[in-house]
Amino acid sequence: MSGYLTTHVLDTATGRPAQGLRIELFRLSGEARTRIAETVTNGDGRTDSHILPAERFQTGEYELVFHVGDWLDAQDHRGEDPRFLNVVPLRFGMAAQDHYHVPLLISPYGYSTYRGS
Repeated sequence: MSGYLTTHVLDTATGRPAQGLRIELFRLSGEARTRIAETVTNGDGRTDSHILPAERFQTGEYELVFHVGDWLDAQDHRGEDPRFLNVVPLRFGMAAQDHYHVPLLISPYGYSTYRGS
């Protein structure tokens, strides 16, 4: 089995998927960050394909960068000015050839994540 990476972004303030949210994926090596993917969420708050497909999967350290502030502005619920949340970086490791699902639950004032299935 080859590993791969997926995500799902939900807006907990409205109870809806976060459609149109920009996400970047970086591979980390020490202090170096290499961007390896960029995508936007679809109508279900997911990406149309795996962020890191099986043929490009490598074990190691990664960072998903969710551009939450721009998305909140576009939804007209940015909260206070300056916005409390802007860019949400999530650093994590992938050690096995497995499906890694890293969802993000967002609102104008907080976020939560976990390793899903």
